[in-house]
Amino acid sequence: MNMKRIYGVAAAALALGGAVACNNDKLTELNRNPNSPEEVPASSIFTTAERNTVSRWLGNGYDLRGMEWVAQHLAEVQYPDEDAYKRLLAAAATTPGWFDNPYVSELEDLRQVIKRGLAAKDPGTYAPAYILRTLGFAYMTNTFGDVPYFSALAGDSVGASLSPKYDPQKDIYADFFKTLDDATKALATADNSLGKADPLYGGDPKKWQKFANSLRLRLAMQLSNVDAATASAQVAAALAAPGGVFTSNADMAVFQWPGDGVYNNPWSGNFISRDDHRMSQTLMNVMLASSDPRIPIFAQPTVADPTKYAGMPNGLTQATAQPYFNISSRPGKIFWPPANSAAVSGGTGNAQPTFVMTYAEVAFLEAEAAARSLGGLTPDKAQGFYNAAITASLNQWGVTDAAKISAFLANANIAFKSGVSGQDQITTQEWVALYTDGGQAWTLWRRTCQPNTLKPGPAAIINTVPRRMQYSTNEYLVNADQVTAALSQMGGADEFTTRMYWDKNPTAAPTFTTGCGTR
Repeated sequence: MNMKRIYGVAAAALALGGAVACNNDKLTELNRNPNSPEEVPASSIFTTAERNTVSRWLGNGYDLRGMEWVAQHLAEVQYPDEDAYKRLLAAAATTPGWFDNPYVSELEDLRQVIKRGLAAKDPGTYAPAYILRTLGFAYMTNTFGDVPYFSALAGDSVGASLSPKYDPQKDIYADFFKTLDDATKALATADNSLGKADPLYGGDPKKWQKFANSLRLRLAMQLSNVDAATASAQVAAALAAPGGVFTSNADMAVFQWPGDGVYNNPWSGNFISRDDHRMSQTLMNVMLASSDPRIPIFAQPTVADPTKYAGMPNGLTQATAQPYFNISSRPGKIFWPPANSAAVSGGTGNAQPTFVMTYAEVAFLEAEAAARSLGGLTPDKAQGFYNAAITASLNQWGVTDAAKISAFLANANIAFKSGVSGQDQITTQEWVALYTDGGQAWTLWRRTCQPNTLKPGPAAIINTVPRRMQYSTNEYLVNADQVTAALSQMGGADEFTTRMYWDKNPTAAPTFTTGCGTR
């Protein structure tokens, strides 16, 4: 069954539930919920939830219209309001899509899948749903801070509140670790229940185990500055858990898009009619300084000089950005559709896979943990993980020539150094490798302050890189008391500069520099 068929089955099943419920000839069924999993197979709901999760956090909304600017992988050459943080203020077209919509879309779908899987005592169904749910909630809490979690999605339960409490991020993270631990253990004896309804792993329980443990490693390191003891314990637990973490690119969580015109890679869908994205000078300067072999993959030569690659500054005005239109690089052709309004030829982006989590990221996290002596890893192992991470990222993006890889690892800017300099290298190169995952790159930067050249542009509306996004305006209309309580709980106003729980102690990062992210 191809991907288009998989998605079609899911959509048809959901539509069928609504059609039956609205049939006037079946009046006895009027009280049936058309969205109930009693009407739709759990596997069909899972397909839709997985696609929506990937599209939301790594697609052309949150990522390509927001976090790629904040993380400064990309810059904005025509409509720079996002790049100056203006449109990232809570507005109808922005944060509700990142805050409100996950609850009514994929998170609710995953709740239904979990409910059905638990009722059937089928860990092959409910455990992957729990893992995917954790991934989505992790993006949410790392974007906003405290969010409704424990009492969310319970509005149809007897006695449940329609004004869910915002839970402390510390408590949410604690439950993440418990959930991933339980899911990994449950998968040890699970059958492959999802099969082709799971585009990420084809329902393979062993692969989902590795993904769960790798996600646990990511989340553990996120606490390293505020609670090193918990971070260390969770790193060790992730590495020792059944199935272990990713150990090669074959383990990566990769979402394959059919590229059939219906289900295309969302970056490619964005570039059909837009030509306002350019490579950020922050990213390109790091890559150009070391003659990074991924440059011609990540970027295209400039129109003004096809022998050169160049980035542009972030956070300009429309007038100051416009001169960069032809003298800075567009994103690489692998992200562009074959036909587009910018007349970029040779695009292959429709079927470009989305990298949800990579082995390169895992190896970088292991390198950092080793350098900081966390999770039972020791500094002498850091270089091996670091070299493996860079090699994996190069391979992931199609650089497989052994001579090129060796030359890059030997480059003066890349060859591993000891001490804090080595930790700077680890986190900077991880930030580069996270290209196309702006949300996670932004989260990494907030925790490590690397690269330390990342600062707001001259037209940015605040003098510091945002530490969080503001809550949805809709929440102030329907759940204002809980929003107010959450802000008091976090110790600040609903502003870009309010720090969340894991970001309260930035100077504990060995890679922290004075004035980090400040213009």
